[in-house]
Amino acid sequence: MKNVLAIILGGGAGTRLYPLTKLRAKPAVPLAGKYRLIDVPVSNCINSEIYKIYVLTQFNSASLNRHISRTYNFSGFNEGFVEILAAQQTPENPNWFQGTADAVRQYIWLFEDWQVDEYLILSGDHLYRMDYRQFIQRHRDTNADVTISVVPMDEERASDFGLVKIDDNGRIISFSEKPKGDALKAMQVDTTTLGLSTEQAKQNPYIASMGIYVFKASVLRDLLKHSPDQTDFGKEIIPSVAKSHNIQAFLFDGYWEDIGTIKAFYEANLALTEQPQPPFSFYDEQAPIYTRGRSLPPTKMLNCQITETMIGDGCILKNCQIHHSVLGIRTRIESGCTIQDSLIMGADYYQPFSERQSECDGKTVPLGIGANTTIRGAIIDKNARIGCDVQIINKDHVEEAAREELGFYIRSGIIVVFKNAIIPDGMVI
Repeated sequence: MKNVLAIILGGGAGTRLYPLTKLRAKPAVPLAGKYRLIDVPVSNCINSEIYKIYVLTQFNSASLNRHISRTYNFSGFNEGFVEILAAQQTPENPNWFQGTADAVRQYIWLFEDWQVDEYLILSGDHLYRMDYRQFIQRHRDTNADVTISVVPMDEERASDFGLVKIDDNGRIISFSEKPKGDALKAMQVDTTTLGLSTEQAKQNPYIASMGIYVFKASVLRDLLKHSPDQTDFGKEIIPSVAKSHNIQAFLFDGYWEDIGTIKAFYEANLALTEQPQPPFSFYDEQAPIYTRGRSLPPTKMLNCQITETMIGDGCILKNCQIHHSVLGIRTRIESGCTIQDSLIMGADYYQPFSERQSECDGKTVPLGIGANTTIRGAIIDKNARIGCDVQIINKDHVEEAAREELGFYIRSGIIVVFKNAIIPDGMVI
């Protein structure tokens, strides 16, 4: 894998994940109590012995820079690195990244310096565990120009993805990006050819692109150079060369979830608490997901009732009830609280003890969750201050609402409290 260069696309403004992306780049969004989204593709690369990794981003990249610089430092005995490349304006190109292909095009001069055989293009907002060595070997064995990793897909979600049709040799003969209506129906295939049972094929009659590609280095350079107006891999570059180039499909049969929306992100996090076997596990010693090591104390729980919950390091929980939730690092929950079906992202720092004294008098709201507060079906971003006797329960069953001045959004019925927000005592959402 020494001749492979990985390029992780950090995404645009992250509007589908807003407000979690209000103050951070999408790959820097916290995941599963202690990780960040970027840790997933970077860890997959490391576990696949791919050590040359660039991350392309252009929005709110300060915390992403900080996380990567503190987390991924390889020894001086190989050429390994994880490096952020932010969008920049140059005399040749005064624009920001216009799409996935344009982002790679703007830095192709740098990638060429490595003289590798293949470019591995990855997305920064997927949850999965994959050995890219098998993916790249399939690419080499079929002498493909491009290989796309694909998964079987059901009808309900198919229109959210690029869909492909393949021949008997696994070559992609048709590609359609997020088709709707009749165009969607036209992309139905018999997925038993992928090894699915008749029943599984009936439930998943489409083949969806995962947005993960391997390009021959020379082919990618030619495509980007000779199609300067094409800015996106899935929408333009790959469909335009489906007939002229050897584009192969690689079937991925493990767990994979695009967590680029609030609903998908929320559900994927809470699914980690399922018993006896969650769909995705961070407890795999053969292929660990790496993140920044923090010297935090153990979590302390005083007279709590906790079920189906993941809890990060350094939390302090007092006399509370927590069910089917994920608590991030340094979460602080005072007595009398009930937390259910929620993702609490925790905090970046501890408040001094003297500042934490709160008499629930409405004057000060300390970091964390105040006494006698109820939270159900919500995402509480980092460093939020939730007062005493607050109810975050979406009592009116609102599907969509933007209350930025009050410090929260509601998306797909899920309440999302902003990072650093202050929710005063007694407030009901």
